Amino acid sequence: MNKGQLIDGVAANTKLKKTEVTKVLDSILENVKSALKKGQDVSLVGFGTWKKKKRAARTGRNPQTGKTINIPAKNTVVFSSGKKLKDAVN
Repeated sequence: MNKGQLIDGVAANTKLKKTEVTKVLDSILENVKSALKKGQDVSLVGFGTWKKKKRAARTGRNPQTGKTINIPAKNTVVFSSGKKLKDAVN
C-alpha cells in the first residue's frame, strides 16, 4: 500500500474528501518527523513505537573492490510494532 492508496482507504472509511485526508495525513507525518528529530519517541498504543537510534561509526568493505571504507555514525529510526498490530497480522 502506498500513500495514495492509504488516502483513498481513509477517505472511503470516513466519508471525508481526499484533500482533507491528505492534509491530516501530512500533518501527522510532519508531527512524527519533528518529534523524532527532537529525540522524542512516538508511541501509538496498540499500533507501535518509533524511536530515534544512533548508529556508531564502523568500517566496512566496498563489495566491488574489496577495499576497506569508513562508514560514519548516523541517526536512524526504528519501529517496533505493538501487541494489537502483531495479533492482527498473525
